[in-house]
Amino acid sequence: MRAGRVQGLEPRSRIVILLSVVLGAYLVLLGRLAYWQVLRHGDMSRLAAAYHDDTITLPAVRGDIIDRNGALLVTNTPVVSVFASPDQIAPADRQHVAQALAPILQLTPDDIMTKLATTRQFVYLARRMPASVSQQLDNLRLPGIGKIAETQRAYVDGGIAGSSLAANLLGFANDAGAGNYGLEGYYNKILHGQDGFEATVRDLANQPIVLSDRQRRDPVNGMTLQLSLDGTIQVQAERALADGVQKYQAESGSLIIMEPTTGRIVAWADVPSYNANQFASTDTALFRDPIVSDLYEPGSIMKVPTLSGAIDDHAITPDYRFNETGTAVVGGYAIHNWDGRAHGMVTMTQVLENSLNVGAIKAEQLEGSTNFYQYLQRFGIGTRTGIDVAGEASAPLAPLAQWKPSQLATAAFGQGVDATPIEMLAAVDAVATGGNLVWPHVVDAMVDANGVHHPVQPKVVRQVISAKTAQQMNQMMIAVVEHGSGFAAKIDGFKNQVAGKTGTASIPENGTYSKDQTIGSFVGFLPASHPQFIMLVITRKPKILFEGAYVAAPIWKSVATALISQWQIAP
Repeated sequence: MRAGRVQGLEPRSRIVILLSVVLGAYLVLLGRLAYWQVLRHGDMSRLAAAYHDDTITLPAVRGDIIDRNGALLVTNTPVVSVFASPDQIAPADRQHVAQALAPILQLTPDDIMTKLATTRQFVYLARRMPASVSQQLDNLRLPGIGKIAETQRAYVDGGIAGSSLAANLLGFANDAGAGNYGLEGYYNKILHGQDGFEATVRDLANQPIVLSDRQRRDPVNGMTLQLSLDGTIQVQAERALADGVQKYQAESGSLIIMEPTTGRIVAWADVPSYNANQFASTDTALFRDPIVSDLYEPGSIMKVPTLSGAIDDHAITPDYRFNETGTAVVGGYAIHNWDGRAHGMVTMTQVLENSLNVGAIKAEQLEGSTNFYQYLQRFGIGTRTGIDVAGEASAPLAPLAQWKPSQLATAAFGQGVDATPIEMLAAVDAVATGGNLVWPHVVDAMVDANGVHHPVQPKVVRQVISAKTAQQMNQMMIAVVEHGSGFAAKIDGFKNQVAGKTGTASIPENGTYSKDQTIGSFVGFLPASHPQFIMLVITRKPKILFEGAYVAAPIWKSVATALISQWQIAP
């Protein structure tokens, strides 16, 4: 009986054991499923996405740039970028594909083979090729080769052969669509807009499947910038400046035109310049814009702020007379006039007319160092103007306590103090505006995709001098043109209506000033009674002549005459 019971239990035991094994296996499987689907879900999703998910960028269209009259300065042209899916090209076919693509993409077959030798599923073979490449690719019908329609920045031709218009002002957008230098750099985010994207899944044939529950964001195209720049005047300014730089064998030159009361930039030229369409093969030194990025000692143009401050402070009057001996000894240093001569009894108007250094020192000394220093600050010397162009530099004025008497003396006539051209234009412009320092700017409005204009409002930074002082300095600057060093800027029909000032600055080199290299300049506005524009012209290191009266004023006159005709300005 006992043996039979044992034998009778054996089938049941086997069943229990079998069920235990099955249950154990089920629990193990359940545990592994929980591990992979719960604990490792994120990792598995990312791994699956690497094989099957894709995010397609929907590029925004970069905004155009137009001038004040709506003429295109910068736009976008259609191009194609060519890509390959190496996993879709059989190894035996790659040499044939490379041979067929090489002449179209202007690459060697070896270059293409190198790009195909990757485990990646997507690789660019060439970026931003001419649109004509598209049809050639379609005709070849090569496996694993595709194209993406894109755009590329296009800049209009400039006034100088081989350049694009206002290249230094506008800057450029590189192949990645990022703005560099100038307006392209300063307004990069606004011009670029916001790229969109569309998430997709690819099937086993590598075809995209857009799923309704996947994420998509439409692109927001960049805004168009409408500038205050006048394209026609810009061309004439570039040509006149280039002719002047060549005529006087100067190293370089700059020219800026601005509306006095609004601060709107009308023209902005640099020589040498470059072609923004060919930025990739251009010497990067040409990208730097001296108008905003290069500091220089402005020379006698600084006498306008110096005398204006002294008049405003009631230290002098335009008719203040003194015996000008030709030499001023300050802090143990003998400082002379540019011509080395004594001029006897002169007025402060004659100091400006003849650009007498000793007279500027006299004004600074009568005013006192504290007030002189404060007026430099009020005119914006040593600070950025805030102009909407990338790369603006400045050289902050040292604390007054650190200035030696000789440094104050030379600063009065623009030596030993650094500024940028745009800084000096804004400073002198305070005379043309009736005493106000205004914000110089280039963009008039931003236009969104719906055509809505978002205007940029002009700004007065502060009142620098009184309206009476500005009027007195206005008349003194007229005298510079009519009777003094600015004679080359006289324009027929505008007698007593051209106000200006010459500048001839020595260049510091290795702790001293060069004896044979200068920076010549002329700044002026007209009509003096109701100024329509102010213009600064600079020529650097001219070899034929060297004074601003001869190497800058004639260029100023040439462009001013064209502007009078173009804008139909009456005296």
